[in-house]
Amino acid sequence: MHRGKGMKFVGDSRVLAPSHRKPNIPKDYSEYPGKTEAFWPNFLLKEWMVGAVFLVGFLCLTVAHPAPLERIADPTDTGYIPLPDWYFLFLYQLLKYSYASGPYTVIGAMIIPGLTFGGLLLAPFLDRGPERRPAKRPIATSIMLLALAGVVFLTWQSVANEDWKKVEEQGKIRAQVNIDKTSEGYKTFQSQGCIACHGDNLQGGAAAPTLIGTGLNASQIANIAQHGKGKMPAGVFKGNADQLKALSEFIAGLGKK
Repeated sequence: MHRGKGMKFVGDSRVLAPSHRKPNIPKDYSEYPGKTEAFWPNFLLKEWMVGAVFLVGFLCLTVAHPAPLERIADPTDTGYIPLPDWYFLFLYQLLKYSYASGPYTVIGAMIIPGLTFGGLLLAPFLDRGPERRPAKRPIATSIMLLALAGVVFLTWQSVANEDWKKVEEQGKIRAQVNIDKTSEGYKTFQSQGCIACHGDNLQGGAAAPTLIGTGLNASQIANIAQHGKGKMPAGVFKGNADQLKALSEFIAGLGKK
């Protein structure tokens, strides 16, 4: 058999030569002034310019006002209540309502946000008119305004109802101290259940303040342990006098130089 025998080459005259191809020129929208324009490059260039200005302004803001740091994360600290960043506070507030929390968490975590963001994604397909004025695009405008009002209201509710002093206190960076967990004072701290609110390292949490560097003397601490203070009720400490003395002296000595 000879090489190439039986092979035929067929040309198709329907394929246009490169010289006959049309250049990629956007359509002329001069007949519709102010209503529509070419996506590339006109519209996309405007979007890029606005995005660049916003990005530069946001970077300048982060440099001028850097985010505050909190203490090192401790996965064993059950008293620490994490909070989301400001742009997720509206979802955090949504989970506080009875119809979106507890057994209905899936409604607040998935169904309501899914319907909201799904409506925003469908807005361009629900209103495909050529008009650019918001008043002449009622469906898209109504969806955007409703979503914006919901986000603003929930964010405001979250900020107004949150105890920010407690949030700042639980994340405050504190000086490291060596805690003698074999001492009688720490053993009393454990046996009296103080660890549940103040933490195993006495670092405090959302329910109780830190016991490191309180600035109080032993008698003041003993008085608080017996009679309570703030959210701490009286009668929590149920030990004897020797245990009270060991506990108060132990706490008073924490954080002292």
